Amino acid sequence: MTATKGLEGIVATTSAISSIIDDTLTYAGYDIDDLAENATFEEVIYLLWHGSLPTQSQLEELTKQLAENAAIPEEVLNHFKTYPIGKVHPMAALRTAVSLLALYDDEADTMNDEANYRKAIRIQAQMPTLVTAFARVRKGQEPVAPRTDLSFAANFLYMLTGNEPEAIEEEAFNKALVLHADHELNASTFTARVCVATLADIYSGVTSAIGALKGPLHGGANEQVMKMLTEIGSVDKVESYINEKLQNKEKIMGFGHRVYRKGDPRAKHLRDMSQKLTELTGQPEYYEMSVKIQDLVTGQKNLPPNVDFYSASVYHSLGIDHDLFTPIFAVSRTSGWIAHILEQYANNRLIRPRAEYTGPGMQKYVSIEKR
Repeated sequence: MTATKGLEGIVATTSAISSIIDDTLTYAGYDIDDLAENATFEEVIYLLWHGSLPTQSQLEELTKQLAENAAIPEEVLNHFKTYPIGKVHPMAALRTAVSLLALYDDEADTMNDEANYRKAIRIQAQMPTLVTAFARVRKGQEPVAPRTDLSFAANFLYMLTGNEPEAIEEEAFNKALVLHADHELNASTFTARVCVATLADIYSGVTSAIGALKGPLHGGANEQVMKMLTEIGSVDKVESYINEKLQNKEKIMGFGHRVYRKGDPRAKHLRDMSQKLTELTGQPEYYEMSVKIQDLVTGQKNLPPNVDFYSASVYHSLGIDHDLFTPIFAVSRTSGWIAHILEQYANNRLIRPRAEYTGPGMQKYVSIEKR
């Protein structure tokens, strides 16, 4: 047996949820460009979970179910208030809160298709409420209750700020949710499938996935992009900053992707929204810095930007705290995680790979006095 570092190029399972072929990303056969321009996130949730776009009645039913299940237990809200202020990253809070939700779900360990689907609805519905509630509680503010008359995207922004978003803000956030919803067998999705392949419950699977997404090489990249833009500060400082990073062979976050060769097809949609939103908020320098960074990194290293790069300035323009960028990724990617979890349950086999041994050869036990 010979190991493949990072499992690169290894096909670990079959799936009908999403595909990446010739640098084209599809959800159940629908090109991401088509979905980003036309679909609501609610339609994408249905598509990932059912393999087809919903009819009007099916979409209305899913939207109603999500709205009715968006509230979270009071005990979970109160738990946020016990966290040490300023010392807890929102991803750690989210990881803990999703695990905690299971304690208040009577069906948490009920493992039939109907119960698992009901739990899927509850988890997807409650993710935005968890993220926004923690974001407010840590600032000494009361959580804002979800509304039943807003879209999934608009409801998140409303619960975060207490104000209804502008149409362009809702459009941008909806587009970001659609673009992040699934991405084949990425690290967090694989983690979720490994977890539930043991027949662990769906809460365990999502909690495990959040743990994997927390890392800066996966979901944390867009937060690091915004940190870089803030450090640079102005367009005239971009060239010296990036050239120094490249000369020191430091990684520039938000560039390159293991499965894309010509470029991440999702990036262009968020680039467009970044341009519009930064102009709207009077901060065009963030878009201009991003474009100049892209020109330098792509020009010198032939690395195109990925979806994380422009999502940073989009979220910043929406007034979202930078350390909430990765939890927002989780809000969207939960739809994909759940799709894969349900698919794993439907055709399960324990995931148990092997390892190429590189340790010492056969040894003989020596008593402690002779060591």
